[in-house]
Amino acid sequence: MLKRLIPHPLVSLMLLIVWLGLVNKVTLGNVILGGFLGLVVPAITAPYWPNRPKVGRPLVAAEYVLIVLWDIIVANVQVALIILFKPNKAIQSKWVTVPLELTSPEAITVLAGTITLTPGTVTAALSADGGALLVHCLHAEDEVAVRDEIKSRYEGRLKEIFQ
Repeated sequence: MLKRLIPHPLVSLMLLIVWLGLVNKVTLGNVILGGFLGLVVPAITAPYWPNRPKVGRPLVAAEYVLIVLWDIIVANVQVALIILFKPNKAIQSKWVTVPLELTSPEAITVLAGTITLTPGTVTAALSADGGALLVHCLHAEDEVAVRDEIKSRYEGRLKEIFQ
């Protein structure tokens, strides 16, 4: 019964938090309205999510978020240094193909989003068979090192979380 009432508890909580952030004021009325939206929207959209992903290992997921946040901070500094101090001729932009062991569409989406969120890299394409990502790097001296870092730092953890 509770599963039918709250089919996606994390989405419900997220909607409440987003609502409170949008109205920018925590009052009883806003909490009630946000809670109502957090219950109604997932309940209405639940039939469109028949095979929602199972997220296992919440501690690994938390670790993943912290690693991504740290990598975003470090990459911001690296990109700033490249832009400020590297002459254009010394910048080595590269296209890197990252073969995937991930099979879950949600995990692949999170990986592609993570790469794009990290300054200096962007996921440009997913192969037709879903077996590889094409990543553009602002500056990369070694394509193999970039590929291996993405696979070890992100893909391995995502495999633990989603599969």
